[in-house]
Amino acid sequence: MAGIIREARRPAGWVPPGPAPRGAGGRADLAPADDEDLCFLTGEWRLFQKQRGHRWSLDDLITAYVAARHVGGATRFLDLGCGLGSVLLMMAWKFPNAEVTGIEAQADRAEMGRRSIAWNGAENRCRIIDGDLREASLEGVFPLITGTPPYFPIGTGPESEKPHAAPCRFEVRGGVEEYALAAARFLSDDGRFIVTTSSLEKARVPRAAADAGLHVIEHLDVIPREGKGVLVMVDVLARAPSELVTRSITVRDAASQWTPEFLEVRATMGLPPRP
Repeated sequence: MAGIIREARRPAGWVPPGPAPRGAGGRADLAPADDEDLCFLTGEWRLFQKQRGHRWSLDDLITAYVAARHVGGATRFLDLGCGLGSVLLMMAWKFPNAEVTGIEAQADRAEMGRRSIAWNGAENRCRIIDGDLREASLEGVFPLITGTPPYFPIGTGPESEKPHAAPCRFEVRGGVEEYALAAARFLSDDGRFIVTTSSLEKARVPRAAADAGLHVIEHLDVIPREGKGVLVMVDVLARAPSELVTRSITVRDAASQWTPEFLEVRATMGLPPRP
């Protein structure tokens, strides 16, 4: 399959917010390969991803949205298991003065993420480190850490034959427990760890937090459509306990239209209100 550069699908009059990307700048490696597409991510920023395989999704958008609400004055972020760099890049787009680090164990995905960083012109403040988050060694601490662990334990479903796809969905290198332990190693005393998990893991998150010496201080349920059950959850973890804040976001109403609350998510993260 030939590489694809996605065309913009935007409502008339909508102007993409945020910093402009640099683009390929004549670099051959910043054009999509035969099995890739260069898709829009946020504002005018783009992301390299496989045409067939794991792709950025609602989970990444909601993770970045919740993380953005907890930034405060922080300018140093860490994304655990960053994959293609979708959350990393959304945070870098939203906060142009921030330095963002990602850790990724799959070298091919890490390299695609670096190409996206370069295409958007953010090499001076974004980096992806090759390595397993369970063993990574980093200098200093981070006031804000994000993570979207795989949703399924090994053996609970059919695994993709694509080398890059299976670890995105199955806990090849651990699940929320390992992510929480890694976050606890790198989190500043007053920092926040934002983690997105499947609704099937609801009981695992508070246990993982406790085992890592962290506390759940905020819980968000994400409902794909009015009348449906919870699809994914976003939890905010901190070192110090506080009264738990719970809320929910419904993506589509009964007529399958985006809800006002989800339109706020899209606007906050630089996406148009409709195609």
